[in-house]
This record gives sequence, structure tokens and C-alpha cells, in this order.
Amino acid sequence: MANTLTNLLPDIYTALNVVSREKIGLVQSVSTDAQAESAAIGQTVYAPVVPEMTASDITANNISPDGADTAAETVDVQITNQKMVTFRYTGEEQRGLGINYPTITQQSFEQAFRTISNLVEADLAGLYVSASRAYGTAGTTPFGTADDFTDATNVMKILDDNGAPSAGRSLILNTTAAAQALGKQPAMFKINEAASDAMVRRGLFEDLFGFNVGVSGKIVNHTKGTGTGYLVNKSVGMAVGDTSVPVDTGSGTILAGDIVTFATDTNKYVVSTDLAANTLTINKPGNLDATIANNAAITVGDSYAANMAFSRDAFLLAARAPYLPEGGDSADDTTYVTDPVSGLTFEVSLYRQFRQTTIMVGLAWGVKAVKPQHAALLLG
Repeated sequence: MANTLTNLLPDIYTALNVVSREKIGLVQSVSTDAQAESAAIGQTVYAPVVPEMTASDITANNISPDGADTAAETVDVQITNQKMVTFRYTGEEQRGLGINYPTITQQSFEQAFRTISNLVEADLAGLYVSASRAYGTAGTTPFGTADDFTDATNVMKILDDNGAPSAGRSLILNTTAAAQALGKQPAMFKINEAASDAMVRRGLFEDLFGFNVGVSGKIVNHTKGTGTGYLVNKSVGMAVGDTSVPVDTGSGTILAGDIVTFATDTNKYVVSTDLAANTLTINKPGNLDATIANNAAITVGDSYAANMAFSRDAFLLAARAPYLPEGGDSADDTTYVTDPVSGLTFEVSLYRQFRQTTIMVGLAWGVKAVKPQHAALLLG
């Protein structure tokens, strides 16, 4: 029997062209890992990360220097999601649809690709809790002042200060921030002069200060914890680089993703995990102010929209087609379709059943923050 999915490929690729218009600016902006192809659901893939190194004086000698040990750290990522979207038709339904059947089939593929792509995008947006620091005013949409680009330049400064690579940077906005930028910063996005269809197809605007500026419909609106009155509990102050902050007094919750400041330090730190055992944890590179003293007041910022600025290596997406058992399953035909925009490869399988045909679109994936110091938040 001839492969029946071959006849559906025109409908599939037309559907991909439509779904690529969805605002999934994160999916195509993060790193991907081919090692994920060998990992099963729940199995860990390790990505190597070389730690910071120290410098020493050069002293003349009759022997060459002994190299320092290089102990590469690893960051683990798991394939945690295996999702499918299915749709089916009976013979009677196909006959009843008549000439509308090809159109409805195409739209069914469109919705399947859209559904799964949005799930991946939402998982990536959830990594905002791993950003190093934040800039902006919580509850205030950025880019609100005409011809003022300081919202972009200040998150750029955070990445620069943290040593993030200049290449492959992205600034992903929610639709509210993007709309305001388009309305008040026309010089920022010269869409009418663009030489590509990136804005229309992928939600990507023109470059800005080294950022690929994009839009995501899944940017998280973070709700702050109830914490109040907490103080730094460290008699000698808090050292530069510390990510664990002992606290005392106070009440209520401080949640992962909350924005905290310490006394006179103007840096806005992102909390990585919920406050527990009187310990507050912030993301790398940790504290930047050597003058923070014992009993310094901790202030929890307001709720905000988590627009994300990062270099490509900050976040990792491991995605692949779902595994089939050895020898295959009962599918009559299976093909793999790569979305040329997001890079996601979907499995499309056709199953012939009793007086009906079922089509499955599937994907397996996992996400991980690899370099928190290479990510920052632009509050909205």
C-alpha cells in the first residue's frame, strides 16, 4: 500500500506556514541539544558548563607552569513532556464534508501544531524564575516614553555586567509591551523597511542594541508573595557572589520569581526558589553589593509581567519526536515534519481503524535554565 501521508504533505506544510504566525518568540531564540535524541522520558541529559577561572601572576621559571584543574560542571535537562494532538474522520464524516474536507484537514493540522508549539513556548516562558536580575517598574508597561530606549539598554547592561555573550541575544516581549513599543517607538521597529518576513511569520522585529526583539504570547504574569518585614541575618554582612541569604524576622511568603532588593542596594534580584528554612536564594551571579550589612531590610517587589532578555546559551530546549517501540506500532504510515521557523520536528502518524482514520501529531521535549547570569527580566 502506498504511503498515504505523502498525499497530505501539501496540507501539512500549508498548516505549518499558518501556525508559524503564532507569537512563539522564545522557541527559536534558545539553545537546542541534539543529545536529547537519545534520552527517554524522565531520563537526564547533561549539558557541560565550564566554571569561571582565576588568573595568577606570570613568573619566569625553567619549567612550564602546571595547568590548573578544569572541573567542568554540568546542568541536567530531562525530557519531561510527551504530548500529542489527535483528530479522526469516519467514512460518513468525510462524505458529509464533501469539498470542505481538505480545508478542514488543513485546519486540523494547523491547530495541532499550534497547540503543541504553544505548550513548548509556555514551558520556556516559565524559566523566567531563573533570570539573574531585573530592570523596570513592576506593573508599568516598558517603552512608554517616546524615543526613550533605556528599557532596552538597561537590560543590556545587566547582561554585559554579567559577561553574557554579545552574539545571539534576544529580548522577548509580551504583546502589551510590543504594542506599546510599536506605538511609541516607531524608530525601533522599521517594519515597512524590513527585508524579511520575520515580523509577520515569527513575531521578530528588527535588531535593537544587539537584541533580536521578538514577541511571545506566553510571557508570564508573576504574582508576588506575601512576604514583609524580612531582614538579612548575617552579622558580617553578605559577601559578593552569595546566592544564599539567611533571613530572620518577617512573615509571609517569598516565592520563586519574586523581585527583591536589599537595603540601599538598587539591584533587583530574582528569587530562584521559594523562601524555606529561613534561607532566601537568588540566582547567579548572586549579590553584587559588598556593603549589605546584618539586619538590612529586604523588600519584595510588586507583581509584574516577565519580559525576558537573554543570550542563546542561557536556556536549553531538548525536543525530539516521541519514540516508537522496536518494530513500530500499528500506524499505517509515519512521517516527520520540521517547522522551518521554530525548528521543532513533529511526528505525524496515520492509523487506519474500524471504519475511521485517526491522525496523531506528537512531540517530546524538556527545558532548562543553563546560565542564569546570562538572562535578565524587563518588568512590565
